[in-house]
Amino acid sequence: MNIKDVKLENPYILAPMAGVTDLPFRLLCKEQGAGLLCMEMISAKALQYKNKNTKALLSIHPQEYPVSLQLFGSDPHIISEIAKQIEELPFQILDLNMGCPVPKVVKNGEGSALMKTPKLVYEIVYQTARAIQKPVTVKIRKGFDDDHVNAVEIAKIIEEAGGAAVAVHGRTREQYYSGKADWEIIRQVKEAVSIPVIGNGDVTSGEKALALREQTGCDGVMIGRGAQGNPWIFRELVEYDRTGRMPERPSKEVVKETMLRHARLQIEFKGDYLGIREMRKHVAWYTKGMEGSAKLRDDINKVESYEELEELLNTRIK
Repeated sequence: MNIKDVKLENPYILAPMAGVTDLPFRLLCKEQGAGLLCMEMISAKALQYKNKNTKALLSIHPQEYPVSLQLFGSDPHIISEIAKQIEELPFQILDLNMGCPVPKVVKNGEGSALMKTPKLVYEIVYQTARAIQKPVTVKIRKGFDDDHVNAVEIAKIIEEAGGAAVAVHGRTREQYYSGKADWEIIRQVKEAVSIPVIGNGDVTSGEKALALREQTGCDGVMIGRGAQGNPWIFRELVEYDRTGRMPERPSKEVVKETMLRHARLQIEFKGDYLGIREMRKHVAWYTKGMEGSAKLRDDINKVESYEELEELLNTRIK
């Protein structure tokens, strides 16, 4: 799969998720075979004001390539100017977020709220695609709500404005992540545009990824929540695609070792205090469905050091 001049080894893409797809987690997903890694969304306005917390989100490791950096905002001038300023960073693709459902983002007219103003969508994509040499892609939703399902219209606008690819989440903003993703809208978008279309929503296994591609004809598959605590999904997708067989799930020992390695990476990049605290949610995801996982989730929230985490996991996971 190609996005303009960026070649992906496979069509399986880690979705951008705030507070999840940081550098340590992206590295783990890359090792498992993800074809493209998407960074956490970054506010163009925050970069304009040189917010020091935002700067940390720009960290990229050479082992990640290819990687997509995602901006969000609603001012075409600010977004295109920031895109130009950061183009020298070692990302391969610039993505524009027009799908985030979070209230504080939507309230500012950003994220999925942009789908209500097609002319603004055009201006943002048009100005940004002409400001930089790297491919500009866009992530959208089915629509803002059931009365405004306009993913096809918006995808056509993105293509016309110079977008190199579009990712479509098969839910409206009003749905958030509830209910079932509508894959039919992804098929309609694929039939309406000639740029690559990436399907997103409810892909939690190799079988579902294959079903999404077969039902929609989409060029790529974006995995979000299905990868939380489960970087192995990319290895499974690639293997299933290649052989038609699902590889065995990782053993408890492998899961435990991956959690500890993940924690070491978090600490390396974020320090002891933040690194361990951010691991708490990841451990909850990694251990979901394991025997005693509810009690483990309670206990993990009291862990304050790597040594405590290691002792807890060694005691509980055997």
